[in-house]
Amino acid sequence: MAIPDSFLEELVSRSDIVDVVSEYVPLTKRSGSNLFGLCPFHSEKTPSFSVAPDKQIYHCFGCGKGGGVINFIMEIENLPFRDAVALLARRAGMEMPEDDTPGELRSKRARILQLNRDAARFFYENLSRPDGAAAVEYINRRGIAAAMVKRFGLGAAPDKWTGLSDAMLDMGYTVGELADAGLVKRGRNGGIYDTFRNRLIFPVIDARGSVIGFSGRILGDGEPKYLNSPDTPVFTKSRNLFALNLAKKSKRGMFILVEGNVDVVSLHQAGFDCAVASLGTSLTPEQVLLMSRYTKNVVIAYDADSAGVKAAQRAIGMFEKTGMNVRVLRIEGAKDPDEFIKKNGADAFSVLLDKSENHTEYKLMSIRAKHDLNTDDGRLDYLKEATEMLAQVSNAVEREIYARHVADDAEVSVEAVKTEVDKAGRRLRAIRKKQRERQNMRPEAAIQPAASSLRYENPASAAAEEGIVRLIIMDPSLAFKTGELKKEDFTSPFLGKIFETVRGRAQAGEDVSPPLVAAGLTADEAAQFTTLMQRPVSAANAAQALGDYIDKIKTEKLKNSAGRDLLAVRERLREKKGFGG
Repeated sequence: MAIPDSFLEELVSRSDIVDVVSEYVPLTKRSGSNLFGLCPFHSEKTPSFSVAPDKQIYHCFGCGKGGGVINFIMEIENLPFRDAVALLARRAGMEMPEDDTPGELRSKRARILQLNRDAARFFYENLSRPDGAAAVEYINRRGIAAAMVKRFGLGAAPDKWTGLSDAMLDMGYTVGELADAGLVKRGRNGGIYDTFRNRLIFPVIDARGSVIGFSGRILGDGEPKYLNSPDTPVFTKSRNLFALNLAKKSKRGMFILVEGNVDVVSLHQAGFDCAVASLGTSLTPEQVLLMSRYTKNVVIAYDADSAGVKAAQRAIGMFEKTGMNVRVLRIEGAKDPDEFIKKNGADAFSVLLDKSENHTEYKLMSIRAKHDLNTDDGRLDYLKEATEMLAQVSNAVEREIYARHVADDAEVSVEAVKTEVDKAGRRLRAIRKKQRERQNMRPEAAIQPAASSLRYENPASAAAEEGIVRLIIMDPSLAFKTGELKKEDFTSPFLGKIFETVRGRAQAGEDVSPPLVAAGLTADEAAQFTTLMQRPVSAANAAQALGDYIDKIKTEKLKNSAGRDLLAVRERLREKKGFGG
């Protein structure tokens, strides 16, 4: 059932976009009437994410995303339209309209979430059955307390081909729904088997408390060691974090990022309730942005092996792009945080946390470990790599301090190190200048990046088409003065669709404010729509401007028709000539 426009109008009026966006993005800069902040949808250091309080829309000049308050919630919470409306309705204290089929679940997404919840309950209850004995033995061996089992909803997948699926089918779920949720796989003979078998199960719960997927740790021999749910309509591994639902409530003002789920449980058990993990994958930019919504401070506590060091260095660069404060924990005498806590206790880990190195210290330590500083060649190689790294440090005081450390390590003067850092800085600036010049030579870089630029086959007609849309949104009464103009007269199918939508709403007496128009568009269409809404429109002589725009569209259509007719005549002449006519 479609949600009534009257409900959407009231919802948008109660959901000021500045208030809603500010719950996710700090809007720290003002330019004209617009507010700016760092975009939550892509990594950036300079704010390009704009919110227009007067139009009630947002638009990023970096990645091109845009729309109204409903589009924003759909995008940032990864929700379908109706679920985004429901979230805003709860926020505004409004009751969602009744569905005309109350006995049915409203969407595939809601059905999968319910299935996941029932599957999580099955896994949890399985711990008290004989099928869960191996998982219970593992839990006890790792020293996980009963309180943590309950807190994280840990469970056991039985060592059976269809243990979970049989139980879920008995509850009324279908094979298709189990497959959509990623809980079963299809065999070669057309049958199904459980995705998770003989594993300790960690439910993945999102920030709203919904079970969106699962992570399973093998209990016997076999690979992979950790298995995660595949991407589904409710779960994308690269955009979620294990234990975010718990860590976001922490009072510590930071996240501790670890590699494994057991490390997370162990840290929470020791009182460090801000630990999260990236679900067995390399850290992604989306996960970094997700963390940045809740804190600006993160401590990376990856494993102490070479793979962990390499992953930490990669993660540092990603956090730096978002402007987050990054520190790195160097774990000595243990392979990971879980082992360290078991050996030394929570107090020792707290001391280790206090001594965690900032990212510059950690990078220097990593560079130093690669070179033999007892040889001239080793010191030269170390100096080259260290000074190139320091050249990228923006803070002059920080550069000065670490230049002294490098000088001490390499047994050279501080002045020599500073000279090399300055040289490396000049080289870096020259490279960046060339990159900017190349970027500025691209036509699409003049106003907007490629992701949000509007390109038209007939720019002259499209300018008039855009003008008509903006005029009707500014003054809906103009919709009655468009005569017999049709969307087919538009050279841009996108603008034709927007025109038809806006005129239809205006003539029906419905709201044509930008957030409501954008709510009915796809993400790409909403981005294009907000791009064209950034351009100014004048109320002076609006009716005359509308008439001029319509004349321009008709003139361009006639020119195009005449051009096509001339091409047709030329083709016929060529055919006759080719056949000796």
